[in-house]
Amino acid sequence: MRLRRPVLAATLVPAFLAFASPCFAESSTPIAVNNPPAQQNALIDLLALMSGKCKTLKIAGRTFACKTVAYAHGDKGRVNFAVAIDDPSDDSHVVSFSGENGKRADDNSYELPIDRMLLNSKHRPKVDGLPVPAEQASTGICRQTGNFAAKKVSDITCSATDNEGRKYELLFVSDGTPVSVRRIRQSSPSIQDPFK
Repeated sequence: MRLRRPVLAATLVPAFLAFASPCFAESSTPIAVNNPPAQQNALIDLLALMSGKCKTLKIAGRTFACKTVAYAHGDKGRVNFAVAIDDPSDDSHVVSFSGENGKRADDNSYELPIDRMLLNSKHRPKVDGLPVPAEQASTGICRQTGNFAAKKVSDITCSATDNEGRKYELLFVSDGTPVSVRRIRQSSPSIQDPFK
């Protein structure tokens, strides 16, 4: 099954909700974006769901709580750290830190340069019944401590600024539950690994 990349974050929402724990958050209002969506096809080949708490989640100056965080790797090398936002007024509220060319410095650390934010809400247009996220050009970085092979991730920190000057921050801390990793299909790895 082929999925357009913009549909990716929307398809993760049902999986997030199955592993989510409720928290209080601000209600959503749409963030205006001015970038046309990229029209590339990609398939998710690896999905990792993490259990824990967002100690910090700020989107364009507003503070939110999260339900869960997922790592999604596409077969063309794009990676998303997707955050399901705990928003009682919008069950489609997801923000994803997205980038390519992630690097491992060692077995327990991974860095992903961020080049866009994917912003999804119930206000977005739908394709096949699912909201399509808006893409906002951004610069930043995500850092993950731990690794999926051991099914242990300690924390994830992300910081990005979009081309409109809006800031996005995430500090996710694991509750110690093993990461749920699902390899969906085999593909070439996109991580630059210094241990090869």
